[in-house]
Amino acid sequence: MRQVGSYEAKTHLPRLLDEVAAGATITITKHGVPVAILVPPAHVDGGSIREAADGLRSFRARHPLGVRPSGS
Repeated sequence: MRQVGSYEAKTHLPRLLDEVAAGATITITKHGVPVAILVPPAHVDGGSIREAADGLRSFRARHPLGVRPSGS
């Protein structure tokens, strides 16, 4: 997996997107720390969307709107 800094990613985004479209995976770093990963759409797991929605529903059930935690 290739790594590029955030400045290079900003400057060369169209080229990086072409590489990703061709199948590459690229990690974007900020001051040497990974902050994002560019992956082709085929590598995105559709199940993770369902898991995220289920997690949000669970969170909302535990934290109803308008109710503040004690101590706030």
